[in-house]
Amino acid sequence: FVSYQVEILDWKTKKQLCFLDKVEPNATIREIRLMFHKIYPWWYPARQSIKLDPKGNSLRDEEILQHLPVGTTATLYFKDLGPQIGWSTVFLIEYTGPLFIYFLFYFRMPFVYGLDERFTSSPHPVVNLACICHSFHYIKRLIETIFVHRFSHGTMPLRNIVKNCFYYWGFAAWLAYYINHPLYTPPSYGKKQINFAVIMFLLCEAGNFSIHVALSDLQRNGSKTRKIPYPTKNPFTWLFFFVSCPNYTYEVGTWISFTIMTQCVPVGLFTLLYFIQMTVWAKDKHCTYLREFKDYPSFRMPIIPFLL
Repeated sequence: FVSYQVEILDWKTKKQLCFLDKVEPNATIREIRLMFHKIYPWWYPARQSIKLDPKGNSLRDEEILQHLPVGTTATLYFKDLGPQIGWSTVFLIEYTGPLFIYFLFYFRMPFVYGLDERFTSSPHPVVNLACICHSFHYIKRLIETIFVHRFSHGTMPLRNIVKNCFYYWGFAAWLAYYINHPLYTPPSYGKKQINFAVIMFLLCEAGNFSIHVALSDLQRNGSKTRKIPYPTKNPFTWLFFFVSCPNYTYEVGTWISFTIMTQCVPVGLFTLLYFIQMTVWAKDKHCTYLREFKDYPSFRMPIIPFLL
């Protein structure tokens, strides 16, 4: 066979970092990363972005050298992504924080609300219910992280963990402060409003979990090949008929129901910001599906059936 020569340049300075001789044509980008790692041990594979063009997208691990638009002397570009952290670790850190932060306010620690007698009165029943629902949500997320999720990208930049934790942990503290405040006012329509919200909350949580299981099943046996997700026999997955990211739809529904349940302005604001972020992610994924699959269902919308 004809062996390849691979030249790897710095994506900014165009300076040659290494020259790999006699590389097999069927070598994958992952194997090239490992060769590069042997020369530069401090740039482990997860830190490396290998590109065909300095301003282009990173090549995927499974891409094969001889299938790329290069000659037998290939020029690739390297970008250092910085220190990385595994996605499962990221999620565990992000979701454990809100779980315990909420309890600080729910149990009305003296340093939060003070020691005044009115600050130790028993909370309204909906406050207890809100704590149960909030805890259930994040415990479910932790369980999914450990047992359900399969990550197509193994790591993310370590610096992002601070930003993500600030968002999740900060909002958890803000919501918990007002919901568990001794002067908290229960919902206007009482039990009817609360019961409706609880039913909606549980349905959305069940739907979200069902979608995550369905997506996980697409990547059985460690496969990282992207596939079109379709509805299964589980009715909760039938939302795939109408949207590309039903897990985000259900997630937003969960927080809308929590807003109705607590009738708390900070929860409503969090839900709005969450919806905006979910919509951005959903549109990105939807565009990726359309770009990668010519037979992708054209009637699907990113997050809201028939609308958005």
